[in-house]
Amino acid sequence: MENNSTPPILSSALLREGMHSIPNPLTSLKKGLVMVTRTVGALTALALAACTAVSPLANAQDDSFAQGNGESHGRPVKVMIISMFGPEGQVWLDKLGPWQDIPVAGLSPDYPNIHCNRQDICVMTTGMGHTNAAASTMALAFSSRFDLRHTYFMVAGIAGIDPIQGTVGSAAWAKYLVDFGIQWEIDGREIPPGWNTGYLGINTKSPSEKPPLDYRTEVFQLNTRLADAAFALSRNVVLSDNAQAQAARAKYSYAPANRAPTVIQCDTLAGDTWWSGTKLGERARDWTKILTDGKGVYCTTQQEDNSTYEALKRAASVHRVDLNRVAVLRAGSDFDRPYDGQTSADNLLNYAGQGGFTIALENLYRAGNPLVQDIVSHWGEWRNGVPHR
Repeated sequence: MENNSTPPILSSALLREGMHSIPNPLTSLKKGLVMVTRTVGALTALALAACTAVSPLANAQDDSFAQGNGESHGRPVKVMIISMFGPEGQVWLDKLGPWQDIPVAGLSPDYPNIHCNRQDICVMTTGMGHTNAAASTMALAFSSRFDLRHTYFMVAGIAGIDPIQGTVGSAAWAKYLVDFGIQWEIDGREIPPGWNTGYLGINTKSPSEKPPLDYRTEVFQLNTRLADAAFALSRNVVLSDNAQAQAARAKYSYAPANRAPTVIQCDTLAGDTWWSGTKLGERARDWTKILTDGKGVYCTTQQEDNSTYEALKRAASVHRVDLNRVAVLRAGSDFDRPYDGQTSADNLLNYAGQGGFTIALENLYRAGNPLVQDIVSHWGEWRNGVPHR
């Protein structure tokens, strides 16, 4: 910072010169210049000493991990795992370290760092719900700290699951992301005759009509080649299970709800409202069919994925990321509807008793890690896109 005041040492010198009864201007000037020179020299020495003191610390930060490729794009990342809350991220942090913590402005204050290892695998946690997911993903995607142009993104989180498609502990790779929240709603107790739900698409006349996609975030189709590759790599993985989950499954009279968990392919529905119920579950199935023109199959329900994808889409519009490199994996932690004889309220309020939470977290890793490791181990094949095998 520039300082226009007289240096303290020079002020003292001039004061001492002023104490002579007959001042000599030339002598005073010479002595003042000497003191200025000494002061500048002292300040320069201090600055050099400060640089010497700081340099070892700066170098120490670079010892274990590369900080970038020397260009302005930041640190390259091969795989970015996107989790939504602490336990989802922790399952990766516990298994793939050691990690370097990299703070990024704009991330959730609860999860302010991106964690990266020596394989160029990184883990971020967005915070739960649409708002947190969008804000954190945007902060990452537009950060100058990372080069994400060739990065594969894998959203990996737990979810509710449809018992006719999977069971607690199942891990599902999606091809479609559908937003359940962008609908009109009429109180279910007041629906018109002939309707089976109070939900309908915005600016439609009945629950079965496909709405105009005015929001542009209602439905997204992922790269099917990447989804198929992820499924092929993980389909034979043995998933985690426990006695509590087995007991919960046994209450359902049909498969696959009452069978052991497996890796499956089916689609995911996003909405901030955490719901439970047979009728709502039927609407989830129907809504997925409507928005995907009959191609999608609903199986998991969560709160974030359409907003996460939209944030990446905006980054892709300015060539910061590649949308063909986005995969979504959701593992069932609880059933989205009750078994016969159970109330929807009991299914929701006692969801933790289904035993799916811990196995779903573990199965995110078991089902997702084969894709992660194949990408980083065969980067030459993956760098320019999903390989043909």
